[in-house]
Amino acid sequence: MTPISVAMCTFNGERFLAAQLESFARQTRHPDELVVCDDGSSDRSCEIVREFGLRSPFHLRLVVNDRNLGTTKNFEQAMRLCRHPLIALADQDDVWCAHKLDRIEKAILASPSAVGVFSDADIIDEHSLPLGQRLWRTIGFTRSEQNEFAEHGGLRVLIKHPVITGATLAFRRQLLNFLTPIPAGEVHDMWISFLMAACGTVVLIPEPLIQYRQHQSQQIGPGPVTSRQLIAQARNRGPYFYLAEVKRFQRLYERLRDCNFDLPDRIRVLNQVARKIRHLEHRAGLPPNRLARIPGVIRETLNGDYTRYSGGWRSIAKDLTFTYGGGNPSPNF
Repeated sequence: MTPISVAMCTFNGERFLAAQLESFARQTRHPDELVVCDDGSSDRSCEIVREFGLRSPFHLRLVVNDRNLGTTKNFEQAMRLCRHPLIALADQDDVWCAHKLDRIEKAILASPSAVGVFSDADIIDEHSLPLGQRLWRTIGFTRSEQNEFAEHGGLRVLIKHPVITGATLAFRRQLLNFLTPIPAGEVHDMWISFLMAACGTVVLIPEPLIQYRQHQSQQIGPGPVTSRQLIAQARNRGPYFYLAEVKRFQRLYERLRDCNFDLPDRIRVLNQVARKIRHLEHRAGLPPNRLARIPGVIRETLNGDYTRYSGGWRSIAKDLTFTYGGGNPSPNF
């Protein structure tokens, strides 16, 4: 067995927190420690954690921040406090399947080159009722992309769009000095998953190992499902989004370029990230006049970059036809 730490962050999560803690206690393979970092809750979150700790079948450490760090920096703190070789991330409002830790431990130990592992999830509502949806479908992680991820490595998928949700993720602690510090403004699971895929094998488990809770107060939820939802959100993705993505990939490029971590294929990965940045700059710079976009779109189509770094024909159609508005981005457009 490989000792496992669970890193969980809490912030005003009293409504769902007890159910998540109980799901840790029901694991067929208990964690060896649970590290909880509370980000200044004003509700009973800390009290619930302390009460659970009195009867927990494993070691529990609670750290209460004296100032609010925000989700990303709070998770970074929790990960750094973990002591064991394998770190599993946990959200405060989900529910773990009883065999989750047993399953991810076996999956990562079965592959000597594996640096991390993640799974699908069932989506439930605020009353713990199933919504009949799987997480991967809502974020556009298709069966063909799952096969590509498994056969050719996660980077070929993650460079197009994020598909790994932190609540399902576990990774080897030896990566921490490479993964951290996480730059301000980054989403921790997007940052961690991309860098993991750049340095080793990330194993995907195509079965739901958690119940992922969808509710109004969560910071980031599942994506759109229907074609109408996808199209509506794609219309709202414009230059502002692509410029933000340029900055994100520039930060990833700098970490990959400057780190002391032994990356097996650093030059090729850097070249791919640089080309992704150039493709994003193309999409950010598309002129408002749709006819004027045609030459640039044709060029990016012929060199294959819409397929490598965006959503293929869907992104081509969007760039040729849509006008831009405000709002949140959709997956893989």
